[in-house]
Amino acid sequence: QVQLVESGGGLVQPGGSLRLSCAASGSIFSFNYMGWYRQAPGKQREWVASITRGGVISSADSVKGRFTISRDNAKNTVYLQMNSLKPEDTAVYYCQGIYQSPGSTWGQGTQVTVSS
Repeated sequence: QVQLVESGGGLVQPGGSLRLSCAASGSIFSFNYMGWYRQAPGKQREWVASITRGGVISSADSVKGRFTISRDNAKNTVYLQMNSLKPEDTAVYYCQGIYQSPGSTWGQGTQVTVSS
């Protein structure tokens, strides 16, 4: 099964930007759906943005206009460009892929901390 690995997290000041990457070990077209989620301390994991195999993009209201999901088919990678970051965006960010065959997989997560 194709696996996912996130990268790109770090410490950034409020108003700054980061780009997260979710690299697949094989073709991203193994997945019908790929999404970014985040989990802040003491909170439930929440959906941030997603892209379907057909290219349909959706994002949560809390990040609309600031975060953009995209993919590079040749690199088998999905990105999350995060601009105008706020302290409340601090969380561990996870990438999920739902396979064409039954099942799904998650990456290990990458920490994003927004603080001055």
